[in-house]
Amino acid sequence: MSKQLGQLLSQAKKMQEKFQRMQDEMADKTVEAQSGGGMVTCVVNGKQEVLSVKIADEIWEERDKELLEDLLVAAVNEGLTKSKDMLQDEMSKITGGMQLPFNL
Repeated sequence: MSKQLGQLLSQAKKMQEKFQRMQDEMADKTVEAQSGGGMVTCVVNGKQEVLSVKIADEIWEERDKELLEDLLVAAVNEGLTKSKDMLQDEMSKITGGMQLPFNL
């Protein structure tokens, strides 16, 4: 095995270890998203898990089931988008902005 190949394998192993550490840390990082001017709030972690959904009291007063459903979908989707963006930012810190195959 050439010296260059050995260095590449060493670098790949270090990058893999950094990715694993980052994935573990992402469970503790969260983003918050809102819809309806804050009537629905969603918290999502960096592993794309919805941790909480809060619904303002004024929604219950409206008794508008369709509005509530739409606001929930909007808040969850926004939270997932923010979480993916956060993950992408963390990954580019490790890769130095280098694009990885298969949208990793």
